[in-house]
Amino acid sequence: MTYEEISEMMQEIGLPYAYHHFAEGESPNPPFTLFLSPGENTFGADNLMYFSFKQLNIELYTDEKSPETEERVEEVLLQHNLYYTKTETWIESEKLYEVLYQMEV
Repeated sequence: MTYEEISEMMQEIGLPYAYHHFAEGESPNPPFTLFLSPGENTFGADNLMYFSFKQLNIELYTDEKSPETEERVEEVLLQHNLYYTKTETWIESEKLYEVLYQMEV
């Protein structure tokens, strides 16, 4: 998936979003999402790269547990046939839950 395709997919979720982070002072009230591509896995042989899998993280931030919001994100990922793993953590300093969806595209 290209950056543009991922951005369009993020629009389908229907929450405010940004790549990596919001500019200082521009962070919206939760819930909101961030997406980033922290790396790439490549497949190659004979000194050639045959295929590349870009890592994609989608982070959902909420101020309280929201299964409905998580379902909204997951429905869009499933519509795009994306296999993901999901983890959740509480960020004490921000008073926010982070639900992290990790996948390769």
